[in-house]
This record gives sequence, structure tokens and C-alpha cells, in this order.
Amino acid sequence: MAGETGDGNKHIETNSAMSPKYKLTYFDLRGLAEPLRFLLAYGDIEYEDSRFTFEQWPEMKKSMPFGKVPVLEVDGQALHQSMAMTRYFAKQLKLTGDDDWEAMLCDIMVDTMNDFRMQVTGYYYEPNEETKEKKKEVLFNETMPFYLERLDEEVKKNDGHFVKGKLTWADLAIVAMIDFMEDQLQTKFTDNYSNLKAIKEKVLDLPQIKAWVERRPKTNY
Repeated sequence: MAGETGDGNKHIETNSAMSPKYKLTYFDLRGLAEPLRFLLAYGDIEYEDSRFTFEQWPEMKKSMPFGKVPVLEVDGQALHQSMAMTRYFAKQLKLTGDDDWEAMLCDIMVDTMNDFRMQVTGYYYEPNEETKEKKKEVLFNETMPFYLERLDEEVKKNDGHFVKGKLTWADLAIVAMIDFMEDQLQTKFTDNYSNLKAIKEKVLDLPQIKAWVERRPKTNY
């Protein structure tokens, strides 16, 4: 159940006697878990941030639902699919827009950003150096300009946000992805897109997000 604070932000009520116990399990990275961490931080929702190394993964994988992470345990029940979980908390925090149409627009923007993220991931984890160099050329010269120009335009036409001129989970999730993708690529690509840069700064300046970024473990991405 969500309540509204005096600053207009929505938070899940935290009655310790009734609140579920959350445990988020993921690599010691921002990665796919960071959009969910942003939502949890924004809602002041307490959880155990359980991290593990790549070396530990083969053994841990055996106990993960469908062999994948992030995994969120809710009172011991293990859930997977990070965006479904992020969307759940977005609903709890009233960050999905004012109606089903706006909720769909949020989904569209986040899914679009995920399409872009997968292109970056495909390049970043490519093991063959020759193939990776070819992917890099396509990524930097074609894929990135294609997505970034359109994402930047969406923020411009939506008055500084991704959906309908208001803060939604699309803003938080996309900025969380941009945050680690820029470190993966070792380039602040939003510097060349003023509207994307502005929404990134706006989200990272939210008190709850700012506090999370300052205290979270330092990782490469």
C-alpha cells in the first residue's frame, strides 16, 4: 500500500509488523538489478542487497529460478524477471502514469531502452576481439545515434520526462540503465544529447536516488 509524503513523492508504507522481507540477489554490479534498486531506493523500501562474484556464479546458478538473476526473494519466495519486479514496485509507488494508456507508454519506453541495452551488451561481452571491433563500429556509428536521437526527442516532446511530462518509473529505470551503460562504454554519451542529460541529472538529483548512488558499492558498471 502506498502513501504520499509532503514532497509529493510516493512511498510504500513501512509498517515493520506487516512489511514483507525483501532480499535482492545479483552480481556485484549495477547492471540488470539497478533499475529495481532505483525503485526500491525511491520508495525507501528496505531490502537485503546480496551480491556475489562471477566466480561464485556457477554454483549459485543451480539454485536460481530458471538459472538467471536478478532474483528477488519476498518472505523467502524467489521471483525472477527484473523488469516485471521493477514494474510491480512502480505500481505500488504510483509511478506508472495516470491510466492504462500512460502505463503502456512507460512500458514502451523501458522496452525500447532494453532493446538498446541489449545491443550494448552484445558488443561488451563479445569474446572474439575481431568480431568485437566490428560490433563496436556499428554500435558507435549507427546503433547509438539511432537510439539516442530518438530517446532525446522523446524527453524533449514530453517536457523533460519520458512519458507525459511527469516522473514515472520509465525515468528511473532508463536513467539507471544509462548510468551503467555509460560506464560500460567508457563514454558519457548523454553529454551530446541535452534532453537526455537533463533527465539523467534530474533523476540522479532526487533525494532518495542521490542518497542511494552515494552509498551503493562502487562497481565498474
